[in-house]
Amino acid sequence: MNPTAEAVRSTFAQFVGSQTPILVRAPGRVNLIGEHTDYNDGFVLPMAIDRAVWVALQPRSDRQVIVHSLDFNDTVSFSCDDPGQATRGWADYIKGTTWALTHMGFSLQGWQGVMAGDVPIGAGLSSSAATEMVITRAFSAAAGWDWQPVRMAQVGNLAERQWVGIQSGIMDQMVSAGARRGHALWLDCGTLQMEHIPLPGEMRVAVLDTSTRRGLVNSAYDERVKQCHSAARLLGVASLRDVDEATFDRRQGELDELTRRRARHVISENSRVLQAVQALHSDRLEEFGQILNLSHASLRDDYQVSSPALDQIVECALQAPGCLGARMTGGGFGGCAVAAVRTYAAEAFTASVREAYQQVSSLVANVYICTAEAGASRL
Repeated sequence: MNPTAEAVRSTFAQFVGSQTPILVRAPGRVNLIGEHTDYNDGFVLPMAIDRAVWVALQPRSDRQVIVHSLDFNDTVSFSCDDPGQATRGWADYIKGTTWALTHMGFSLQGWQGVMAGDVPIGAGLSSSAATEMVITRAFSAAAGWDWQPVRMAQVGNLAERQWVGIQSGIMDQMVSAGARRGHALWLDCGTLQMEHIPLPGEMRVAVLDTSTRRGLVNSAYDERVKQCHSAARLLGVASLRDVDEATFDRRQGELDELTRRRARHVISENSRVLQAVQALHSDRLEEFGQILNLSHASLRDDYQVSSPALDQIVECALQAPGCLGARMTGGGFGGCAVAAVRTYAAEAFTASVREAYQQVSSLVANVYICTAEAGASRL
């Protein structure tokens, strides 16, 4: 059994006094391509990874929710009917999800449990969405209603936007809720149409953790959202996903320089996602890698959400054995990059990136060769 899963189960026996908890999990994710397109109703291509948040729980006969976090060595307790107020702490993701479930009409029952995760916090691998989805899985198990991946993703996104205060899109929750093992998830964030895209066996996905962190609430994330909305308004569309590259080329002069650069990234990134899906379908791995490289350049230069550490680790990856392409991933300003790597070279690639990155940055990179896992589940 996964060590984190075993830890929550064994601690549950001490914390609650029961040996037979219900065990649920929800994975983190890495976004292969489609960055900052989700809140513009655009296209994304994430995959769920083999790192997750776990909860061992037992239903209660009342409406109290009691959760002990091993990661924060802290316990939160509240009523389903009154989660309290947002506090800018770890418990907000639990309270906010509870509030969102009630707001969307789900019947809740209390439960008590132990939670822990091995998704690095603040690394751009969506530990927040994994927490939201594992909490919805816990409520589903406690109350006995059917798990509905799309509805649960909407619950998590509502919690993120209205309770936590981050104006994010729905990508993270959708992939954590509904991914398929061995596949990436192509998602149209405007219509919620999706397709599971098989990942080639001769390619592995590497997550490159720069050991630098960012906080989206305190970053320029919301500023980018406003700039994109401004660009859409000036172009007379509901969102930037409604503008293709030809139309943008013709009308970009209507935007000031900064807004033009932001819009150009989103519009070109939507096109790159569609190209990347076709490249994977056809096993054109070199082309897929080049698309990742173009995405990083756009995020660095037009969207300006990269960082020195992210640029350094991408350059180290591109020089490493077997690398097909690399780019920053997640919200930016720190956290992780992602690379497509030839399967046969995964070990040499990992060693090369770690050594080169430490030399140029004096930081130690964590490199995870990830597998594509299924979405939230009850074990």
